[in-house]
Amino acid sequence: MHFIKFIAAFAAMGAAFAASAQNTPIGKWHSVDEKTKEIKSEITITEANGALSGRITKLLAKTAKQDAVCDKCTDARKDKPLIGLDIIRGGKKEAEADVWSGGKILDPESGKEYSLKLTPKDGGAKLDVRGSIGPFGRTQTWVRTQ
Repeated sequence: MHFIKFIAAFAAMGAAFAASAQNTPIGKWHSVDEKTKEIKSEITITEANGALSGRITKLLAKTAKQDAVCDKCTDARKDKPLIGLDIIRGGKKEAEADVWSGGKILDPESGKEYSLKLTPKDGGAKLDVRGSIGPFGRTQTWVRTQ
């Protein structure tokens, strides 16, 4: 009987740890079109040396051209394929909160780059992605796929 209680307690601790480990932007996400609510793309966010990086790994919209390029980009990403495109650069965890900021996010549709703020929600199942210039900006909610 004690062994069963031990296993149950151990499993509960593991589930709690897994849930808290997901309260991070690191992972795979689906971006969602704000107007149509259609899934647009899959973005994979990784971390190296404390800084985030995010790339488009799949184009998922029904109308997406799989060979599309970032023709509106103005930096080294100009005319690079959207699949594999680095859209998140930098961003570090804030000291006292589950918030990552200080980096940049690229909107490949406009070619514009914005200040970045990432906030996991719902235990890490969703990610509020805020791009802004000064006090102006917008927030998208991405959904974790993995």
